[in-house]
Amino acid sequence: MALKISYFAWVRERMGVAEEAVAPPDDVATVGELIDWLGARDERGALAFAEPQRIRAAVDGQMVGADAPLPQGGEVALFPPVTGG
Repeated sequence: MALKISYFAWVRERMGVAEEAVAPPDDVATVGELIDWLGARDERGALAFAEPQRIRAAVDGQMVGADAPLPQGGEVALFPPVTGG
């Protein structure tokens, strides 16, 4: 499954890239599993996703939870919690 991953804010800083194309293994089927997989790939991922519960996600522009299925060929945006005033 090919996915486009976009990183924002400190997640981008820690990953060292704004976006990348990835092909996770077949057993990675949800956003939460994707985050775990990205965190296990290398040191940058381990740093960026050390606290996976803090990561927010959007799939194809829609906010989703960790249990959301991954879309074939879709886009996943990963970012820290957003606050505003």
